Amino acid sequence: MPHLVVLHSAELEQELDIAALLRNLADCLATQRDANGVLIFPTGGIRVFSYPATHSAIADGSGDYRFLYAHLRIGTGRAKEIHQAVGDALSALLNEAITPLLAQRPIGVTLQIDESTNQVFDFKASSLHPLFQQRSASDAHKDTPSGK
Repeated sequence: MPHLVVLHSAELEQELDIAALLRNLADCLATQRDANGVLIFPTGGIRVFSYPATHSAIADGSGDYRFLYAHLRIGTGRAKEIHQAVGDALSALLNEAITPLLAQRPIGVTLQIDESTNQVFDFKASSLHPLFQQRSASDAHKDTPSGK
Protein backbone atom coordinates (compact mmCIF):
# COMPACT_ATOMS: atom_id res chain seq x y z
CA MET A 1 0.00 0.00 0.00
CA PRO A 2 -0.94 2.80 -0.55
CA HIS A 3 -3.65 2.11 -3.08
CA LEU A 4 -5.52 5.04 -4.63
CA VAL A 5 -8.62 4.20 -6.64
CA VAL A 6 -10.16 6.94 -8.75
CA LEU A 7 -13.74 6.49 -9.93
CA HIS A 8 -15.05 9.07 -12.36
CA SER A 9 -17.83 9.79 -14.79
CA ALA A 10 -16.85 8.38 -18.17
CA GLU A 11 -17.17 11.77 -19.89
CA LEU A 12 -14.20 13.09 -17.90
CA GLU A 13 -11.88 11.00 -20.06
CA GLN A 14 -12.54 13.35 -22.98
CA GLU A 15 -12.03 16.45 -20.83
CA LEU A 16 -9.16 15.51 -18.53
CA ASP A 17 -5.89 13.65 -19.08
CA ILE A 18 -6.67 10.85 -16.63
CA ALA A 19 -3.40 9.00 -17.28
CA ALA A 20 -1.35 12.10 -16.47
CA LEU A 21 -3.45 12.76 -13.36
CA LEU A 22 -2.85 9.22 -12.12
CA ARG A 23 0.89 9.53 -12.73
CA ASN A 24 0.97 12.85 -10.84
CA LEU A 25 -0.96 11.33 -7.93
CA ALA A 26 1.40 8.34 -7.81
CA ASP A 27 4.45 10.63 -7.91
CA CYS A 28 2.92 12.68 -5.10
CA LEU A 29 2.51 9.57 -2.94
CA ALA A 30 6.08 8.51 -3.75
CA THR A 31 7.51 11.78 -2.44
CA GLN A 32 5.60 12.14 0.83
CA ARG A 33 7.91 12.21 3.83
CA ASP A 34 7.44 12.23 7.58
CA ALA A 35 8.90 14.80 9.98
CA ASN A 36 12.25 12.95 9.91
CA GLY A 37 12.46 13.03 6.13
CA VAL A 38 11.70 9.33 5.72
CA LEU A 39 9.43 8.32 2.86
CA ILE A 40 5.97 7.51 4.17
CA PHE A 41 5.04 4.89 1.59
CA PRO A 42 7.14 2.10 0.08
CA THR A 43 7.62 2.86 -3.60
CA GLY A 44 6.90 -0.72 -4.65
CA GLY A 45 3.52 -0.65 -2.89
CA ILE A 46 2.10 2.41 -4.62
CA ARG A 47 -0.89 1.66 -6.85
CA VAL A 48 -2.99 4.37 -8.48
CA PHE A 49 -5.68 3.37 -10.94
CA SER A 50 -9.04 4.54 -12.24
CA TYR A 51 -12.35 3.21 -13.38
CA PRO A 52 -14.67 5.26 -15.55
CA ALA A 53 -18.31 4.81 -14.55
CA THR A 54 -20.03 3.81 -17.76
CA HIS A 55 -23.36 4.27 -16.03
CA SER A 56 -24.01 6.72 -13.22
CA ALA A 57 -26.75 8.84 -11.70
CA ILE A 58 -25.44 12.21 -10.52
CA ALA A 59 -27.45 14.65 -8.42
CA ASP A 60 -30.94 15.25 -9.84
CA GLY A 61 -29.98 14.10 -13.34
CA SER A 62 -31.17 17.31 -14.98
CA GLY A 63 -27.75 18.66 -15.95
CA ASP A 64 -24.50 17.81 -17.68
CA TYR A 65 -22.88 16.71 -14.43
CA ARG A 66 -19.57 14.94 -13.76
CA PHE A 67 -17.89 13.39 -10.72
CA LEU A 68 -14.47 12.25 -9.59
CA TYR A 69 -14.16 10.16 -6.44
CA ALA A 70 -10.70 9.24 -5.14
CA HIS A 71 -10.28 6.73 -2.32
CA LEU A 72 -6.84 6.19 -0.76
CA ARG A 73 -6.31 3.15 1.42
CA ILE A 74 -3.20 3.09 3.59
CA GLY A 75 -1.80 0.83 6.28
CA THR A 76 -2.54 1.60 9.91
CA GLY A 77 -0.31 3.32 12.40
CA ARG A 78 0.52 6.65 10.82
CA ALA A 79 0.01 9.91 12.68
CA LYS A 80 -2.96 12.18 11.98
CA GLU A 81 -0.49 14.84 10.78
CA ILE A 82 0.65 12.46 8.06
CA HIS A 83 -2.95 11.75 7.04
CA GLN A 84 -3.57 15.49 6.78
CA ALA A 85 -0.35 16.22 4.86
CA VAL A 86 -1.00 13.44 2.35
CA GLY A 87 -4.62 14.54 1.96
CA ASP A 88 -3.58 18.15 1.44
CA ALA A 89 -0.99 17.19 -1.19
CA LEU A 90 -3.38 14.94 -3.13
CA SER A 91 -6.22 17.47 -2.85
CA ALA A 92 -3.98 20.17 -4.30
CA LEU A 93 -3.22 17.99 -7.34
CA LEU A 94 -6.88 17.08 -7.83
CA ASN A 95 -7.91 20.71 -7.49
CA GLU A 96 -5.27 21.84 -9.99
CA ALA A 97 -6.42 19.24 -12.54
CA ILE A 98 -10.16 19.82 -12.14
CA THR A 99 -10.37 23.62 -11.64
CA PRO A 100 -10.50 24.47 -15.37
CA LEU A 101 -13.44 22.09 -15.78
CA LEU A 102 -15.36 23.52 -12.83
CA ALA A 103 -15.98 26.68 -14.85
CA GLN A 104 -17.53 24.63 -17.67
CA ARG A 105 -20.01 22.44 -15.76
CA PRO A 106 -20.93 21.18 -12.30
CA ILE A 107 -18.46 18.54 -11.07
CA GLY A 108 -18.38 16.82 -7.70
CA VAL A 109 -14.88 15.94 -6.48
CA THR A 110 -14.23 13.83 -3.39
CA LEU A 111 -11.04 12.48 -1.80
CA GLN A 112 -11.26 10.11 1.15
CA ILE A 113 -8.43 8.40 3.02
CA ASP A 114 -9.02 5.23 5.01
CA GLU A 115 -6.68 3.06 7.04
CA SER A 116 -6.73 -0.66 6.34
CA THR A 117 -8.13 -1.97 9.62
CA ASN A 118 -10.07 -5.05 10.63
CA GLN A 119 -8.96 -7.06 7.64
CA VAL A 120 -10.18 -10.63 7.72
CA PHE A 121 -7.92 -11.74 4.87
CA ASP A 122 -4.90 -10.07 3.27
CA PHE A 123 -2.93 -11.88 0.55
CA LYS A 124 0.14 -10.24 -0.98
CA ALA A 125 2.64 -11.38 -3.57
CA SER A 126 4.97 -8.86 -5.19
CA SER A 127 8.19 -8.69 -7.09
CA LEU A 128 7.95 -4.87 -7.08
CA HIS A 129 9.19 -4.22 -3.55
CA PRO A 130 12.59 -5.90 -4.14
CA LEU A 131 13.20 -3.63 -7.14
CA PHE A 132 13.19 -0.60 -4.87
CA GLN A 133 14.91 -2.29 -1.94
CA GLN A 134 18.03 -2.79 -4.09
CA ARG A 135 18.86 0.91 -3.99
CA SER A 136 22.00 2.13 -2.33
CA ALA A 137 22.16 1.90 1.46
CA SER A 138 21.63 5.65 1.81
CA ASP A 139 18.39 5.58 -0.17
CA ALA A 140 17.05 2.24 1.10
CA HIS A 141 16.16 3.51 4.58
CA LYS A 142 14.13 6.35 3.08
CA ASP A 143 12.01 3.92 0.99
CA THR A 144 10.61 2.02 3.95
CA PRO A 145 8.19 3.86 6.22
CA SER A 146 8.20 2.95 9.88
CA GLY A 147 7.18 -0.68 9.57
CA LYS A 148 4.57 -0.10 6.85
